[in-house]
Amino acid sequence: MKKNRSKKIKIIIIAILLLLSTGCTKSLVDSETNKSVKNPVTGQNLTQNILCRPEDKNTIKIYNKYKKKIDISKLPSCNGYSVTDGSYDGLWDSIFVKPLAWVIINIGRFVSSYGLALIITSLIIRLIALPITKKTAIQSELIAKAKPELDRIEKKYENKTDQEAIMKKSQEITRVYQKYQINPFSSCLFAFIQLPLFIAFLEAINRVPAIFEEEFLGFQLGTTPITAFSNGNYLYLILILLVGITTYFSFKLNSATVQNDQTQQMNRMMVGIIVVMSLFMSSALDIYWLTTNLFTVVQNLMIKRSKEVNGKV
Repeated sequence: MKKNRSKKIKIIIIAILLLLSTGCTKSLVDSETNKSVKNPVTGQNLTQNILCRPEDKNTIKIYNKYKKKIDISKLPSCNGYSVTDGSYDGLWDSIFVKPLAWVIINIGRFVSSYGLALIITSLIIRLIALPITKKTAIQSELIAKAKPELDRIEKKYENKTDQEAIMKKSQEITRVYQKYQINPFSSCLFAFIQLPLFIAFLEAINRVPAIFEEEFLGFQLGTTPITAFSNGNYLYLILILLVGITTYFSFKLNSATVQNDQTQQMNRMMVGIIVVMSLFMSSALDIYWLTTNLFTVVQNLMIKRSKEVNGKV
């Protein structure tokens, strides 16, 4: 059984890697300086393989400067974008990125806001992935419940390295897993299934200029917070604080990972890294991250109170 599970995980990983290798976001690079081309107003790195035509005059001027790399005059307008537009760029673009971009654009047109479209699409994706993420969260809670017994087993065999002791330890851990209905492979499997959706959504955002040309709740979606700060606009500090707080609680509520001082310290370090990254990401990406964090927090709070966890003892 364990061998079959391991094979399934390997097959899924290989399939995902093959999909990811068939297409990805390409930054527009200045061949003279070999540096990514940035929008001087927003601080955002411009994307070379955008899916539709930008409307902002300054952005158009920048792209026209690099016409040999991409001729934006041949691209459709974002409002008229279709999943069949453009040349074939591989399975990754065809199955994930282009359909997601089309969904964001059309929801944005329907609600008259690309910022709101990002939130709605994020929630739709999380709802689609709910059966997977729910199982992952339940497994985390069950591991937390089993932790005292697992700790006792670890302590019992702490200094025993002979083959017989190792076998007995493995058998006792297996019995605890069976008692709490824990599948040690499920968390990894679910994480790998979620990965394509997460990356595809980020790519779809990066490749639709119309998203970055809009404002939402006072935030210009293409502007990076660090650029806003340099221009004296500290409203974006609210966005960074919300990203940091929601990331912290999403990690904290994952009780399977918060087991000791070392892992708690690692989680705090990860929160710090994400906060620093959010300074240099466009506001659109920060809003996406904030939405998914809030969904995770609410989901985990509901899981903690669910019969599916409390009934498995």
